[in-house]
Amino acid sequence: MKNHHRCNCQIIPPFVIDELKKAGVDISAQTKSISKEFRDRRADQLAFRSSESSLIAPPVKNADRFVYDSKMTQNQRLLLVRKESGAASADPIVNTVYDNAGAVRSYYKTAFDYLSVDNHGADLILNVHYGKAYANAFWDGDEMTFGDGDGKIFINLANALDVTAHELTHGVVQYTAGLNYQGQSGALNEHYADVFGSVIKQVAKKQTAATADWLIGDEIMGPTLKGQALRSLKAPGTAYNNQLMGKDPQPAHMNNLYKGSGDNGGVHINSGIPNKVFHLVAVGIETDKAALLWFETLKTLKPTTNFKSFKTAVSTQAKKLASAGKVPAATESIVKQSFQAVGL
Repeated sequence: MKNHHRCNCQIIPPFVIDELKKAGVDISAQTKSISKEFRDRRADQLAFRSSESSLIAPPVKNADRFVYDSKMTQNQRLLLVRKESGAASADPIVNTVYDNAGAVRSYYKTAFDYLSVDNHGADLILNVHYGKAYANAFWDGDEMTFGDGDGKIFINLANALDVTAHELTHGVVQYTAGLNYQGQSGALNEHYADVFGSVIKQVAKKQTAATADWLIGDEIMGPTLKGQALRSLKAPGTAYNNQLMGKDPQPAHMNNLYKGSGDNGGVHINSGIPNKVFHLVAVGIETDKAALLWFETLKTLKPTTNFKSFKTAVSTQAKKLASAGKVPAATESIVKQSFQAVGL
């Protein structure tokens, strides 16, 4: 059994919430109480899981989708409103999140023959209309939860495919490498969620590495911040710069690595560095090949992997996959150049 370190995996980073508060927009009171509640619950789940025998493989399920309406309360699995193969809902948000979860499930199955988040077809539990104007979405270790947003700065978080793909990928990471959600391993956890958030959006939009915008969260920005995003894999540090959210703090080079204690040691900040690497590799060998390389690498990582050992792991897989003819022959040198470009 891997050490699946507790993951407070929310799409809107804590420093954005802090900046909004400084600007007089407080979305944090509810966010913090919810964060504590799901962190506590997550800890209980981990204690339970680690006590189970690691020799007993979980039963294989069908990766069915279940969408629940929290009805603006802080209760998960409150009212089941749509399930696998069930009739569409009168609520478009329910249908959107159902379809988005299906697109994520389909991508992992088609691209890697990987079933659901755990490769055993775990059901996909999705909660919508969580809290009152709750401006976040999160993966808590076994289900997805989406707030409606405040309608001005952030709109309904269930609208965006990349948000659903990002959060469900935290589940995939949890069941593969189990990357500890702290420091550089935590930044790699966020990085993987961003990578597959972007990749799955590109697949849905039939984009290439050259035509994609490489933004995360641009579809949840409300009318006040239209045109901006939460993160950019192509140009970390440029996704937003406004009076409400401040300036995007992501570095694109090791020279600017964040070394503070905030944001779990900069998990949403320093992820900009490997994000940039992935973008460069994808431009060099195309997104689908880069995604294969990254996924095969993920399966070899340890919970404590840092950026330097990540570089070694990607290079090793690049060599293997190139030898097998699954990625272009030049992949190894493109990987080396891409890591060098960010100071690694």
